[in-house]
Amino acid sequence: GEDEAGPRRLRAAAMAGFVRELERRAGPALRLEQRAAGGVGCVVWDAALVLAKFLETGACPLARRHVLELGAGTGAVGIMAATLGANVTVTDLEELQELLMVNIENNKHLVTGSVRAKVLKWGEDVTEFQPPPDYILMADCIYYEESLEPLLKTLKDLTGPDTCVLCCYEQRTMGKNPEIERKYFELLQMDFELEQIPLDRHDEEYRSEDIHILTIHRKRAVGPR
Repeated sequence: GEDEAGPRRLRAAAMAGFVRELERRAGPALRLEQRAAGGVGCVVWDAALVLAKFLETGACPLARRHVLELGAGTGAVGIMAATLGANVTVTDLEELQELLMVNIENNKHLVTGSVRAKVLKWGEDVTEFQPPPDYILMADCIYYEESLEPLLKTLKDLTGPDTCVLCCYEQRTMGKNPEIERKYFELLQMDFELEQIPLDRHDEEYRSEDIHILTIHRKRAVGPR
């Protein structure tokens, strides 16, 4: 009856977490649900905002390109890419799929490319994500030492010679963060070329001195001498 619908609605609202609006240069804002509690707390981190807004500057042409987001979380960056015409697969662990689906559904009227969510566990088989995407997007993916090796394996397995990886991260000075960062970039440089995108090319409003965007490409194979 009517009486139990009330509490049920309230419970649903409590589960839904809170919505973050992300303004867009052209057209209505993205509405991104976040989860504050439960197994996986998931909010739109600053690095995701900076990367999403950088995509809007048009520095990297996304229309009709194949784009894969790693560690997508709320899906903010990937969904933004889809509003810019890209064909996007946002990936994260099983427990984040529901949140990704909700956010895809809530913003699908703004998408001019396409966007879908899939499970991708770093270090595992990536056959179903082949051929290599044109772009791989990563916002704030480096914070656990244990995940460095699996993440690097996934990057190596996913990138082709023409794949451009856009990696945005907030430089953190607390605890083990600097050490983990240093190790990550050292390992990365064995197989990849890294280049920092200067701050003045970031979105003029969504930028910060301690948030960096790098473009990462596979090193060109050197033929026999």
